[in-house]
Amino acid sequence: MGMNSVVSDKPYVPVPPYHGTLWPRAINLYIPRYLHRRYGTSKIEITGDEKLRASIDAGHGVLITPNHSRDEDPFIISALAKKIGKPFFVVASAHLFMHNKLQAFVLRRAGAFSIYREGMDKQAVQTSIEILETAERPLVIFPEGHISRTNDRLTPMLEGTALIARQAAKKRAKENKKVVVHPVALRYSFPYDIDAVVARSLDEIEQRLTWRPSRELPLYERFQKVGAGLLALKELQYLGHTQDGTIAERIPKLYDAILKPLEAEWTNNNSDGHVVARVKRLRAAILPDMIKGDLDEAEKARRWRQLEDADVAQQLYHYPPNYIGDSTAKARMVETVERFEEDLTGKVTVHGRVDAKITVGDAIEVSMGREARGEADPLITTIERQLRAMLGIDSTTAM
Repeated sequence: MGMNSVVSDKPYVPVPPYHGTLWPRAINLYIPRYLHRRYGTSKIEITGDEKLRASIDAGHGVLITPNHSRDEDPFIISALAKKIGKPFFVVASAHLFMHNKLQAFVLRRAGAFSIYREGMDKQAVQTSIEILETAERPLVIFPEGHISRTNDRLTPMLEGTALIARQAAKKRAKENKKVVVHPVALRYSFPYDIDAVVARSLDEIEQRLTWRPSRELPLYERFQKVGAGLLALKELQYLGHTQDGTIAERIPKLYDAILKPLEAEWTNNNSDGHVVARVKRLRAAILPDMIKGDLDEAEKARRWRQLEDADVAQQLYHYPPNYIGDSTAKARMVETVERFEEDLTGKVTVHGRVDAKITVGDAIEVSMGREARGEADPLITTIERQLRAMLGIDSTTAM
């Protein structure tokens, strides 16, 4: 997905939640067909749904926090809503409503409402708190705030999720009612000949790079070579030369080289936090004048270039060093090849059948206080711990 489809310089018009239930039920009936056609999803297995049902039956405000590794996650979650027999509200990035009227219509009626990620969207936060406070339906927030494309790795979670849950818990506590969070693990598997599919994709990518396909190399070595080639092209584009060192050393150096000049101009050299947080801060600084529309064409074009550069830094951050080890799960190869394809062509091919597994975690009761500032948010830490356990990943692959 190119930059321009994620960020918009049009004025943000909030899309509120749609409260009817007939549409979501009708759309949920159609979604399995859509998933199969668009993403190759052929089977969705659900476990732990009784935990969610128990929280709903108890009348709690329910917040669902899934990991976010693939585009289809929100549609996969609808299978859980269907099984429980109750539609969900889903917080969705504003750009999803801006590019296609039909998509916007369907998304809203399926339960999605917009959040503007390029600034502080008070209205979306308030709407989210109200949904939890009234316990009208479960609310889904993807706490990573973006698609990681890595099923074996969680990227840092945005604290807004915990803030919304605690504000709602405060309001419900007045009536002795609770807000609970259910982490939900989405795990994908690819029951096809992964080696053949990956080899074919690497053939195409190598040809795009004007290389002769290096089919004589083991797949792992081909990956390293293609990854190094794509990284070298980005280094030449941004630095004018390739860097020394391992890929793991070169990626952070390159995204810092892209972001630091932007931060010097826009955020007072503030480079705190992980790359996603840094890019969010830059977008929030660069976009407001573009939206007002008082900039001349040259300045507007310069800012679009800066936003694109920030997006490249974020893409680089999403290539975890050492994600593909020698003996690694083959699914990681599929994810990495899809990421190569997306960054080169802007779209991802469906290579074959994809199976999904939804695991609902235990209810976490939201308490109203939080630890002293500077400490990790205890609610976020608990959500992360549960998600890691359900996904079967250890904390070393967290970053």
